[in-house]
Amino acid sequence: MSTFIEHARAGDILPEFKEVSEYEKIPVEDVMSGIARGKIVITKNKVRPRKIRSVGIGGGLSVKVNANIGTSQDKADIENELAKLRAAVDAKADAVMDLSTGGNLVEIRKAIIENSPIPVGTVPIYETTVALRTSGKPIVKMTADDIFATIESQAKQGVDFVTVHAGLTARTVEMILRGKRVMNVVSRGGAFLFQWINYNQRENPLYEHFDRLLDIARKYELTLSLGDGMRPGAIADATDTPQIEELIVLGELVKRSRDAGVQAMVEGPGHIPLHQIETNIKLQKALCDDAPFYVLGPVVTDIAPGYDHITSAIGGAWAAYFGADFLCYVTRTEHLSLPDVDAVREGVIVTRIAAHSADVAKGIPGASDWDRRMSVARFNLDWKTQIELSIDPERAGNIRNALPPSDEDVCTMCGEYCALKMIREQLPKA
Repeated sequence: MSTFIEHARAGDILPEFKEVSEYEKIPVEDVMSGIARGKIVITKNKVRPRKIRSVGIGGGLSVKVNANIGTSQDKADIENELAKLRAAVDAKADAVMDLSTGGNLVEIRKAIIENSPIPVGTVPIYETTVALRTSGKPIVKMTADDIFATIESQAKQGVDFVTVHAGLTARTVEMILRGKRVMNVVSRGGAFLFQWINYNQRENPLYEHFDRLLDIARKYELTLSLGDGMRPGAIADATDTPQIEELIVLGELVKRSRDAGVQAMVEGPGHIPLHQIETNIKLQKALCDDAPFYVLGPVVTDIAPGYDHITSAIGGAWAAYFGADFLCYVTRTEHLSLPDVDAVREGVIVTRIAAHSADVAKGIPGASDWDRRMSVARFNLDWKTQIELSIDPERAGNIRNALPPSDEDVCTMCGEYCALKMIREQLPKA
């Protein structure tokens, strides 16, 4: 059976291509051209158990936002994760990832997939590691069959995209062992594979048997999110040799994926100082032939625990302006604890602000229209429309109503000295 890439190359106009075209306000031929070349992906599993929105990610499209949810060993409650899912969807996230490591992972993922109207991603090595440890084995005893069985099981369940750290090779591990990173390896999936490679003195099975991964991806239209196991977790480590070495390998894997008709995007850092973001984005686009770029943040300073939703929104806006296509939110609890429902909702909103800011700057069709409508409503002192147009209407309305003005035309900031009201009153006389 043909994949999205193969249908696009053959000129077959699928319903998914039309849906992305209508959402993005661009010709369907442009969507298909991007998919055929591997520069756009649509994260949608063939066996998805419920209808979801076809989400396009890549060049020329609006920047998308992902929300990470999932349990931990300390807190494993399906209902709580479903509440986080609803919060992410209500805040208009474009995708969610289930990163659960506590509780019944299969049942948690099943519930999320069945209830999510947007694409769902996972990191399969998490489940593999938990299963091994539950049976009394360390991750270093993992076999290739273990990880590939997990990937196929999740794909069969309906997962739309998977993070696979296939670019973390034995050569990269050697670089870390010889290097002087402040934070070494901060990717959880990367750390699992680092241990396995170093202990077994063998090549990463996801890299060594990448064709096996491609066969599974083809079967289910599973989008590969090629993970950045070497992403920097401190700005002092940004853009170093292990990070770039992995990126070079990921560029090779992107080509192999496209040749097999498999959709692939590339994940990126991480902690990056502001002045290095442009370099990182352009380097990724060059080495990976414009594959969609999925970035975590980037977090632009290490000193703001409790406010890392802000540090990542700053980096995310800059990264998206220079070409990042998919922003993974960072919540205020990053580096501190598992996010709660409120942190999930807030994380999506601030990341959507970053994404939209970049869309406006890049001239994405329709992006600035939203801002113009807001400006017109503000000039007309139309508070109802302003609140409706807000990226977070609930919060905007609560703030407005918490301190109601004596004059409904204005707010309590300026009152009778409102510049807009004074000028509007003069306009008919002019």
